Amino acid sequence: MSDADQPGDTMRERAGRASWLLYLLLDANRWLVAGILSGVLFLAILAAGLAHPVPAQTLLTVADPIETLFQALVTGMITAVTLVLTLSQLVLSQELGAAGDQRERMTGAMEFRDDVANNIGTPISPAEPSAFLRSLVRGTGEQAADIQDGLDPDELGEELTDLLSTYLDSITGNADTVTEQLEGANFGEFDVLKAALNYNYSWKLYAGRRINESYADQLPDDVAEQLDRLNRTLELFGPAREHFKTLYFQWELSNLSRTLLYVSIPALAVTICSLLFLNPADFSGLTLGIANSLLIVAAAVTASMLPFTLLLSYILRIVTITKRTLSIGPFILRETDRSVDVEWE
Repeated sequence: MSDADQPGDTMRERAGRASWLLYLLLDANRWLVAGILSGVLFLAILAAGLAHPVPAQTLLTVADPIETLFQALVTGMITAVTLVLTLSQLVLSQELGAAGDQRERMTGAMEFRDDVANNIGTPISPAEPSAFLRSLVRGTGEQAADIQDGLDPDELGEELTDLLSTYLDSITGNADTVTEQLEGANFGEFDVLKAALNYNYSWKLYAGRRINESYADQLPDDVAEQLDRLNRTLELFGPAREHFKTLYFQWELSNLSRTLLYVSIPALAVTICSLLFLNPADFSGLTLGIANSLLIVAAAVTASMLPFTLLLSYILRIVTITKRTLSIGPFILRETDRSVDVEWE
């Protein structure tokens, strides 16, 4: 198993797409993304108006396109915002439950925390999400380093020693990087989940189980036991990441609901005022060679669509994270080099 046989550790390396696109989908501030989408919409309206053979001033004053457009925007905005808020509250309502249900959740959470503490050798696991994940990731790195220090090429053979060294180096290197990324990260920001996504535990769990199974008769008992413990710790990272991902999604939906309430009233005011008072015929003349009426209509439409562009900016991040974390455990839902499997078959 060489370095070329395993996928990249960070999500950016595994994504297979442009860095700037991944930055916009995940890292960028959602208001910035909404601003970019609004800018694209504004420019698209201007481009369509300028490209049309009939002057924009004539198009906007013939018949009544403004009234028809903004009537549809008022209806669509109220419906969309109401629907989004309803769905958000439906998702958040899953936190409600009877005392027995809450106690069962509490018991499961405490048992999981105890399992993590036992596997990483600490009296109690940290309470903060970033510290909890950091201790879990650091625990896998320390366990891998302990195995690496105890490898004996004379006992294992050069081939198996190289295989284990490559595997263990990938764990310690990735663990060190993710541990640094989690240092000082605050839950509610994307930094915690981003660091968790950069820990490629699924491949490491898969490779570790394959090594343990394929070389069971060649591994000393102490090395096999240490690998088993490392695999159990990697298994704990999966549900931990999924739990914090769920909490992050609920946090984001709460922020989205609140933000939509903030922007929907101004956007609705712009839409209604445009419907009642905007008359393109009152705005003759040109600015930078563009009809003033076209500029005003494009700006009004862009402002009216702000709730939708803001919603789209949040959903883009959520669906991107969901796609990158569809599986839990040693399932690789992307194209990888299968030479390691051929070698082990």
